[in-house]
Amino acid sequence: MIAILGACLLVVILSAVGWFVFKKDLYYWLCYSFVILSASLLLSVVAQKILKAYQIMRLVVFLDPSVDPQGAGWNILQSLTAIGSGGLTGKGFLQGTQSHYNYLPQQSNDFIFSIISEETGFLGGMVVFLCFFVIIIRAFIIAYSSKDSFGSYLCFGIIAMFFFHFVVNIGMAMGIMPITGIPLLFLSYGGSSLWTSMLEAGILINIYYRRYGFKI
Repeated sequence: MIAILGACLLVVILSAVGWFVFKKDLYYWLCYSFVILSASLLLSVVAQKILKAYQIMRLVVFLDPSVDPQGAGWNILQSLTAIGSGGLTGKGFLQGTQSHYNYLPQQSNDFIFSIISEETGFLGGMVVFLCFFVIIIRAFIIAYSSKDSFGSYLCFGIIAMFFFHFVVNIGMAMGIMPITGIPLLFLSYGGSSLWTSMLEAGILINIYYRRYGFKI
C-alpha cells in the first residue's frame, strides 16, 4: 500500500511539473486524477489505523450487505426486507413479520422506521416524512420571525439536529447510509432521546412566543 501511494504521489508531482512547463490539458487531468487516487489511498491507510474492526465492517456492508448476510449485514438486509414487504399500505398494525418474529434487531429504536414502513407501508412512511418536514419548516419560520439573534441561531441549531437525526436514521434504515445507531427523534424508544426532542420543541415554542421581546 505504501509503495502504491508513493508511486501515485510521484505521478502527481511529475504531471504537475509537466502542466506548469508545457501547459497541456493532458498533464492537468493526469494530476487531477492521481490526486484523487492518492487522497483515497491515504485516507484508507488512516482509517485502518483509527477505525476499529466492527466500524470498518459497517462501511463494507454498507457498500454490499451480502458480503456478510448472517453477521454484520444482517440488520440492513432485514431492514430493507421490512420496508419492501410493506408495499403501499402495509401489512397492518402489529402484523409485521420482521418485527414480531424478531428478525430485525433494535426494532424499537434504531430501525423504528423499518417497522413503521412494514406495518403502514409507503403511505405511513410518507406521513413520517411529512411530519418532520412540517416541524423543520415551522422551525425555520420561528427562526426568521425572531427579533433576537441568539434565538435565531438557537433555532438553526435545533433544525440541524432534527434534520441530522432524520436523514441519518432513515437513510440507515433504507440502506443509503452506514449504520450508526442514531435514533429517530420523537419515534425511537429511549428516555433521553424523547426528553431531548421535547425540550427542543419547547425551546422553539418559547422563542416564537417571545419573538417580539420578553413578556412579563
